[in-house]
Amino acid sequence: MTDSLTYADAGVDIDKANALVNKIKEIAKQTPRAGVMGEIGGFGGLFSLNITGMEKPVLVSSTDGVGTKLKIAFMMGKHDTVGIDLVAMCVNDIVVQGAKPLFFLDYLATGKLEVDTVAEIINGIAEGCRQAVCALIGGETAEMPGFYRDNEYDLAGFVVGIVDNSKIVDGSEIHVGNKVIGIASSGLHSNGYSLVRKICFDIQKLKIDDYVPELGKSLGEELIIPTKIYSDTICRIHRDIPILGLAHITGGGIGDNILRIIPKSCNVVIRKGSWDVPPVFSFLQQAGKISEKEMLRTFNNGIGMIAVLSEEVVQDVLERLIAMGEKSYIIGEIVERKNSDTRIEWL
Repeated sequence: MTDSLTYADAGVDIDKANALVNKIKEIAKQTPRAGVMGEIGGFGGLFSLNITGMEKPVLVSSTDGVGTKLKIAFMMGKHDTVGIDLVAMCVNDIVVQGAKPLFFLDYLATGKLEVDTVAEIINGIAEGCRQAVCALIGGETAEMPGFYRDNEYDLAGFVVGIVDNSKIVDGSEIHVGNKVIGIASSGLHSNGYSLVRKICFDIQKLKIDDYVPELGKSLGEELIIPTKIYSDTICRIHRDIPILGLAHITGGGIGDNILRIIPKSCNVVIRKGSWDVPPVFSFLQQAGKISEKEMLRTFNNGIGMIAVLSEEVVQDVLERLIAMGEKSYIIGEIVERKNSDTRIEWL
C-alpha cells in the first residue's frame, strides 16, 4: 500500500507556516500602539478605536506594494528593508489627507516558505510601523508552489488611519500666493524600478555589487535604500499648523502628483534648481540618456513629499522640519490660472 499523499508533498508545509506565525507574533509585539487587542494568529486583527477629542472621525485606508524594487532584494539576498518600503508606500498615501496611521496588515506570497527570509521581511515591516507610529496587527503568508520563481515573493500592504473631518487635507483651500514646500526623499523610493533595472542591467551591463563612483557606493546599496516615511513628521506639523495640501511624490513625479491637489482655478510654478538632487538621478539620466521630461514624470528627483502652505507659516514649518532632521526647500508657489492648458510651469 502506498503512503498517503500530504499537502507537504505538494509543496505546502503547514507545520513550517505555524512555526512562522509564532515568530511573527514576537515581531509584532515590537509595534505596540494604544488600541491593539489580542495578538497575531486569529482570524482577524482587533483594534479598539479611541475617538476622544474628535468631533467627526473619518477612517482613511490605502493599499500598495513595493513593485519591481523587490527584484533588487532578490539579487542582493537582502530582505530586511523592503518591508519599510511597503509601509512607507501605504502610510505616505494616507498622511496626505491628514490621517494618522492606526494599524497595518501585510500579505506575503512565495513559492516556498523560507522562514529566515520571511522573518527578515516582517522585521522590516515592523521597523516601518515603528517609524510610522502604527501597529502591525495581522497579515497573511501564502505558500504557493509553482506560482513564483525560487527565492522570489510578492508583497502587499494595507493601512488604516484616522483624521477628524475638520482636519482633512484635501487642497480645497489652496489659493494664489501659497508656497510649495518640498521635503527631501531618501533616494529612488519605490518607483521607476523597471526603468532603473533596464538602464543598469540591460544597457550598462552592471552587476548588483559593482561599485559606482558617481554614487560613492555599490549599485545595490543605492538601489535598496528604503523609502522615507513622512507620516509622523507630517502629523506633528499638522497638529499645530494648518497644511492646505499634501502630495506624496510617487509614479508620475512632482508634476502629476501635485496637480492632483491643486484647484482648477490655480496653476503651480516649480523652480527646478531650488533643491538638492541626489546623485542617483543624474547617474540614471546620463547612463540611460533619459530626457529631462521623462525624468520628471518617472522619478521623485529628490522630493518625496510636497506641502502647500500659507506664506505666513512657511518659515515656522521649515524650522520644525529641520528640527526633526528633514531637509526641506521652498520649491515653488501657487499662481493664477490663465487661459492655458499648461497647469504647471517649470522654471
